[in-house]
Amino acid sequence: MDHIFGLVTGVLFGVLLQRAEVIRYDRQLGALLLKDMTIVKFMLSTILVGMVGVYFLVDLGLAKLSIKPLILGGTVLGGLLFGAGWGLLGYCPGTAGGALGEGRVDALAGMAGMLVGAAVFAEAYPLLKATVLTWGDYGKLTLPQLMDQSHWVLIPWFCLLGVWLLRWLHKRGL
Repeated sequence: MDHIFGLVTGVLFGVLLQRAEVIRYDRQLGALLLKDMTIVKFMLSTILVGMVGVYFLVDLGLAKLSIKPLILGGTVLGGLLFGAGWGLLGYCPGTAGGALGEGRVDALAGMAGMLVGAAVFAEAYPLLKATVLTWGDYGKLTLPQLMDQSHWVLIPWFCLLGVWLLRWLHKRGL
Protein backbone atom coordinates (compact mmCIF):
# COMPACT_ATOMS: atom_id res chain seq x y z
CA MET A 1 0.00 0.00 0.00
CA ASP A 2 2.88 2.39 0.76
CA HIS A 3 4.20 1.91 -2.77
CA ILE A 4 0.82 2.75 -4.28
CA PHE A 5 0.52 5.85 -2.08
CA GLY A 6 4.05 6.86 -3.09
CA LEU A 7 3.26 6.36 -6.77
CA VAL A 8 0.02 8.37 -6.56
CA THR A 9 1.63 11.26 -4.67
CA GLY A 10 4.61 11.21 -7.05
CA VAL A 11 2.35 11.40 -10.09
CA LEU A 12 0.32 14.21 -8.49
CA PHE A 13 3.50 16.13 -7.70
CA GLY A 14 4.67 15.65 -11.29
CA VAL A 15 1.33 16.95 -12.57
CA LEU A 16 1.68 20.01 -10.31
CA LEU A 17 5.23 20.60 -11.56
CA GLN A 18 4.00 20.43 -15.13
CA ARG A 19 0.89 22.59 -14.57
CA ALA A 20 2.93 25.24 -12.73
CA GLU A 21 5.33 25.26 -15.70
CA VAL A 22 8.35 24.89 -13.43
CA ILE A 23 9.85 22.17 -15.62
CA ARG A 24 10.16 24.55 -18.56
CA TYR A 25 13.71 25.53 -19.39
CA ASP A 26 12.82 29.22 -19.73
CA ARG A 27 11.37 29.19 -16.20
CA GLN A 28 14.56 27.56 -14.90
CA LEU A 29 16.72 30.13 -16.65
CA GLY A 30 14.50 32.95 -15.40
CA ALA A 31 14.91 31.72 -11.84
CA LEU A 32 18.69 31.52 -12.19
CA LEU A 33 18.75 35.08 -13.53
CA LEU A 34 16.33 36.24 -10.79
CA LYS A 35 13.89 37.45 -13.46
CA ASP A 36 11.14 34.84 -13.07
CA MET A 37 10.20 33.71 -9.57
CA THR A 38 7.67 31.07 -10.66
CA ILE A 39 9.88 28.29 -9.30
CA VAL A 40 10.57 30.16 -6.05
CA LYS A 41 6.84 30.76 -5.56
CA PHE A 42 6.08 27.10 -6.28
CA MET A 43 8.76 25.93 -3.84
CA LEU A 44 7.71 28.40 -1.13
CA SER A 45 4.05 27.43 -1.33
CA THR A 46 5.03 23.75 -1.27
CA ILE A 47 7.20 24.30 1.81
CA LEU A 48 4.45 26.19 3.65
CA VAL A 49 1.79 23.56 2.91
CA GLY A 50 4.23 20.76 3.73
CA MET A 51 5.29 22.39 7.00
CA VAL A 52 1.71 22.68 8.24
CA GLY A 53 0.76 19.22 6.96
CA VAL A 54 3.77 17.38 8.34
CA TYR A 55 3.53 18.89 11.82
CA PHE A 56 -0.23 18.26 11.85
CA LEU A 57 0.35 14.57 11.01
CA VAL A 58 3.15 14.33 13.59
CA ASP A 59 0.93 15.80 16.29
CA LEU A 60 -1.82 13.32 15.40
CA GLY A 61 0.70 10.48 15.68
CA LEU A 62 0.29 9.56 12.01
CA ALA A 63 3.85 10.48 11.03
CA LYS A 64 7.25 10.69 12.66
CA LEU A 65 9.91 13.29 12.01
CA SER A 66 13.34 11.99 11.14
CA ILE A 67 15.54 15.00 11.84
CA LYS A 68 18.90 14.90 10.09
CA PRO A 69 21.90 16.57 11.72
CA LEU A 70 22.79 20.11 10.69
CA ILE A 71 26.28 19.75 9.19
CA LEU A 72 27.40 22.99 7.59
CA GLY A 73 30.28 21.45 5.61
CA GLY A 74 28.03 18.98 3.85
CA THR A 75 25.27 21.54 3.37
CA VAL A 76 27.59 24.12 1.79
CA LEU A 77 29.34 21.57 -0.45
CA GLY A 78 26.04 19.98 -1.47
CA GLY A 79 24.49 23.37 -2.18
CA LEU A 80 27.44 24.38 -4.36
CA LEU A 81 27.27 21.12 -6.34
CA PHE A 82 23.48 21.40 -6.68
CA GLY A 83 23.75 25.00 -7.87
CA ALA A 84 26.52 24.20 -10.33
CA GLY A 85 24.53 21.30 -11.78
CA TRP A 86 21.37 23.39 -12.03
CA GLY A 87 23.27 26.23 -13.68
CA LEU A 88 25.02 23.96 -16.18
CA LEU A 89 22.00 21.86 -17.10
CA GLY A 90 19.14 24.29 -16.58
CA TYR A 91 17.16 21.77 -14.54
CA CYS A 92 17.20 20.72 -10.90
CA PRO A 93 16.76 16.98 -10.17
CA GLY A 94 12.97 17.11 -9.82
CA THR A 95 12.40 19.24 -12.88
CA ALA A 96 14.86 17.17 -14.92
CA GLY A 97 12.72 14.11 -14.23
CA GLY A 98 9.59 16.03 -15.18
CA ALA A 99 11.21 17.37 -18.36
CA LEU A 100 12.29 13.85 -19.31
CA GLY A 101 8.71 12.70 -18.71
CA GLU A 102 7.56 15.36 -21.16
CA GLY A 103 9.99 13.96 -23.72
CA ARG A 104 12.78 16.53 -23.49
CA VAL A 105 15.88 14.51 -24.25
CA ASP A 106 18.23 17.26 -23.02
CA ALA A 107 17.22 16.21 -19.50
CA LEU A 108 18.89 12.82 -20.11
CA ALA A 109 22.27 14.49 -19.55
CA GLY A 110 21.09 15.65 -16.15
CA MET A 111 19.71 12.24 -15.24
CA ALA A 112 23.02 10.64 -16.25
CA GLY A 113 24.88 13.28 -14.23
CA MET A 114 22.75 12.48 -11.18
CA LEU A 115 23.58 8.79 -11.48
CA VAL A 116 27.29 9.52 -11.87
CA GLY A 117 27.14 11.97 -8.97
CA ALA A 118 25.43 9.40 -6.75
CA ALA A 119 28.10 6.82 -7.60
CA VAL A 120 30.92 9.29 -6.93
CA PHE A 121 29.30 10.25 -3.62
CA ALA A 122 28.99 6.60 -2.60
CA GLU A 123 32.67 6.00 -3.35
CA ALA A 124 33.80 9.22 -1.67
CA TYR A 125 31.55 8.83 1.38
CA PRO A 126 34.21 7.36 3.71
CA LEU A 127 36.52 10.29 2.97
CA LEU A 128 33.69 12.83 3.24
CA LYS A 129 32.50 11.29 6.51
CA ALA A 130 35.94 11.82 8.04
CA THR A 131 36.35 15.38 6.72
CA VAL A 132 33.61 17.57 5.22
CA LEU A 133 30.79 15.86 7.12
CA THR A 134 32.41 16.79 10.44
CA TRP A 135 32.71 20.52 9.71
CA GLY A 136 30.11 22.52 11.62
CA ASP A 137 28.17 19.54 12.99
CA TYR A 138 25.43 20.96 15.21
CA GLY A 139 23.55 17.68 15.62
CA LYS A 140 19.84 17.16 15.16
CA LEU A 141 18.60 20.70 15.56
CA THR A 142 15.28 22.28 14.64
CA LEU A 143 14.29 25.94 14.72
CA PRO A 144 11.59 25.34 17.39
CA GLN A 145 14.24 23.66 19.58
CA LEU A 146 16.72 26.45 18.97
CA MET A 147 14.16 29.11 19.87
CA ASP A 148 12.67 27.00 22.69
CA GLN A 149 9.18 27.43 21.24
CA SER A 150 6.39 25.13 20.15
CA HIS A 151 6.30 24.60 16.41
CA TRP A 152 2.71 25.92 16.42
CA VAL A 153 4.01 29.25 17.75
CA LEU A 154 6.45 29.57 14.84
CA ILE A 155 4.40 28.08 11.97
CA PRO A 156 1.83 30.92 11.76
CA TRP A 157 4.66 33.46 11.58
CA PHE A 158 6.37 31.55 8.77
CA CYS A 159 3.05 31.26 6.95
CA LEU A 160 2.38 35.01 7.29
CA LEU A 161 5.90 35.82 6.10
CA GLY A 162 5.58 33.35 3.22
CA VAL A 163 2.21 34.69 2.09
CA TRP A 164 3.56 38.25 2.30
CA LEU A 165 6.58 37.24 0.17
CA LEU A 166 4.35 35.48 -2.38
CA ARG A 167 2.16 38.58 -2.68
CA TRP A 168 5.21 40.87 -2.93
CA LEU A 169 6.66 38.77 -5.77
CA HIS A 170 3.29 38.67 -7.51
CA LYS A 171 2.84 42.46 -7.30
CA ARG A 172 6.24 42.94 -8.92
CA GLY A 173 5.36 40.61 -11.77
CA LEU A 174 8.00 38.10 -10.80
